[in-house]
Amino acid sequence: MNKIEKVLFTGKTHTTASRESTGAHGKLDLNLSVAGSADQDLTYAAVAPHPLAEQLFAGAWSACYTAAIGLVAAQKRVPLPADMSVDIEIDLGQTGAAYFLQARFEVRIPGVAQDVAERLAHAAHQICPYSKAVHGNIDVAVNVVTA
Repeated sequence: MNKIEKVLFTGKTHTTASRESTGAHGKLDLNLSVAGSADQDLTYAAVAPHPLAEQLFAGAWSACYTAAIGLVAAQKRVPLPADMSVDIEIDLGQTGAAYFLQARFEVRIPGVAQDVAERLAHAAHQICPYSKAVHGNIDVAVNVVTA
């Protein structure tokens, strides 16, 4: 895998799984934000802000991955806290003339033992179709927080 030398854009999501379901698949809340530094501010004039491709990818991946954590937890009979969440940042970057993606996950499973939470996070990547699709293609860093 190639390392990104210069990050061009970052798409961020914050995903929480809701226990209040209105359908067979439940409800998922996603918050999208545009990351930018002082030299990378984005301005939308006369148009409604719209998500970047990196945000859409992060949103789809986080929805799938959050559901995978729930599935793995149910299989292992580990109760998940109501405030479990997943933050994903997808960077579009460049190395030389080539473009690449990289991802950072912050998985929050408060009140669950660290080793159990890490096993859930790892197992979810093994069954999530998005995680499997990018495995070996992009750098993915995972940080699990239980406090």
